[in-house]
Amino acid sequence: MAELVKDVMTTGVLTLPPDASLVEAARLMRDKDVGDVMVADDHRLLGVLTDRDITVRSVAMGHDPYIMPVRSVCTPDVLTVRPEEDTAEAVRLMRVHMVRRLAVVEDGRPLGVVTLGDLARSRDPRSALADISSAPPNSGA
Repeated sequence: MAELVKDVMTTGVLTLPPDASLVEAARLMRDKDVGDVMVADDHRLLGVLTDRDITVRSVAMGHDPYIMPVRSVCTPDVLTVRPEEDTAEAVRLMRVHMVRRLAVVEDGRPLGVVTLGDLARSRDPRSALADISSAPPNSGA
């Protein structure tokens, strides 16, 4: 029997409106110990913002993170999967597009994210990637 994305994905997606500042986004990521948030408007996914996006597309460019909205630096063309999709399709999409995470959406609404780590834990719980992905927050870097 095939394993579904909904069985391995991380739920409880964090979202911010497109006009939220980068400082708001960074504080939310810090407080929740995550590296990305979904940018959504009226429950419709508009993009994904990562801590790297903030660093490379804003801070390194000299932009003011207090006034720069998340919509200005988020990745707008987000690869998505449905919760009922087979995890093999998620793996295929990650491999083809060379990405580490996919947004899980239903009817345009963000429900969660499936990461390389989620898939590693599901497929081989004893792998190094599964161990790293399962480590408690702030236990490493």
